[in-house]
Amino acid sequence: MLHPKILEINIRLLLTRYSTKDRKATLKDIPNSYWENIAEKGIQYIWLMGIWETCDSVIEKCCFEEGLVNSYSRALKDWTKEDIIGSPYSINNYELNKSICNVDELKHFTAFLKSIELKLILDFIPNHFSVDSEILKNKPELFLQTNSEHHIQDQHTFFQSEYHENKFFAHGRDPFFPAWTDTVQLNYFNEETRKFMIENLLKIAAICDGVRCDMAMLVMNNVLKNTWRGTIENNIAANLSVEFWNEAIETVKKKNKNFIFIAEAYWDLEWQLQNCGFDFTYDKRLLDRLENAPNYSIMEHLRATKEYQERSVRFLENHDEDRAITKFGFEKSFAAAIIISTVQGMKLYFDGQFEGKKIKLPIQLGREPKELANPRVVKFYKNLFSVTNHDVFNYGEWEILYMQQAWEGNINNENIFAWKWNYKNENRLVLINYSDKTSQGRIKLDLNGYEDVFQLKDLLNNKIYTRSVEEVHHIGLFIELGGYKAHIFEY
Repeated sequence: MLHPKILEINIRLLLTRYSTKDRKATLKDIPNSYWENIAEKGIQYIWLMGIWETCDSVIEKCCFEEGLVNSYSRALKDWTKEDIIGSPYSINNYELNKSICNVDELKHFTAFLKSIELKLILDFIPNHFSVDSEILKNKPELFLQTNSEHHIQDQHTFFQSEYHENKFFAHGRDPFFPAWTDTVQLNYFNEETRKFMIENLLKIAAICDGVRCDMAMLVMNNVLKNTWRGTIENNIAANLSVEFWNEAIETVKKKNKNFIFIAEAYWDLEWQLQNCGFDFTYDKRLLDRLENAPNYSIMEHLRATKEYQERSVRFLENHDEDRAITKFGFEKSFAAAIIISTVQGMKLYFDGQFEGKKIKLPIQLGREPKELANPRVVKFYKNLFSVTNHDVFNYGEWEILYMQQAWEGNINNENIFAWKWNYKNENRLVLINYSDKTSQGRIKLDLNGYEDVFQLKDLLNNKIYTRSVEEVHHIGLFIELGGYKAHIFEY
């Protein structure tokens, strides 16, 4: 499928919705109807975020820093220490969290998903493990070590392991932010580390259909060299040649060519990661432009090469981002949702998005506040998915169109985005006014083979328009849309 949909679900939080005071729910307790409802929306992939075993020992040590505590209070007013369960990205190993499911239960679950045409995506965290991971205890050579001088100079980035006397290690980090003190950095300058992580990927590939790779760019050669410059010897860094991802993806796909790799990616490294073999890479730039860039900038972004766009992951929400309703407001978030749902590439949605949830939750929280579903948001997404759950949007050819002025001096035509889809004689015309002002324009369509008049069925608004083929051919179809309103025409 060229343009699939994926839904991210924080599995640890989902289970709390089916738990009672006396019994904590596991994966097998989630009713089949829950997953069937997702499949009916036309979603093809489920990403169960947070399924791997973590280390409870790091919670007290690392999860009550001032910034984290403030984020807990903003999200959940009545939180207690028992609600803090640690980051799902500070894992002990790639074993299933027994409080979620065991191997047999996961096999049963994936078989059921297959029966309703859903596939399973799991996390792969390439950069680090938990600072208390059993792997650090048993295989310290796999991790980035330093000396006591570095530790003395920067005790936030470097630490002395409780497992190994006189050994100092680096915490995992994004070079633009402080280190994650609940993690230990893997040493990708070591071939044994790369081999070990590929073995883990093969292990994961045996139980699911793909991986979402956390902060995938952090283990690219140049990023590794720049992040850890001064910590490592220059001659070690110079020996890096092949990218880890090239080798890892090629190895896994030799075993299973249909296994997919999704990269969380930033810093304009998306194209490089696609060239390393990733099937899809995050498109955070589109989200940022939808939030605050002028319309011409958004359209420029959507004019990137077809290959790049087909392998981009479009989204408004995920566990790292503010909720769409909070970020955009209702009307603009609806228009943005229509945009990301009708362009090329993978479409990523987040659990709670379809109900209009507003609160961004820290990933360390094991309980969520009660938020009632917003009927307006529920109705919008139900309508949108009833339109986009069609082969033309999954397999079709996409083409961006030029919106002309409706008349001389009309300057708000650029407020209206226009593109079309075609698949097996099915046509869809998507028009979105991405502004808060009523806007007009004209658009020409190829109507070769149509009669003198033709019908446009507005699938979003349940209206039918009859128009002259000659008029559309010569001067263009007249469009007028209110602020943040849209048409999706079948014609």
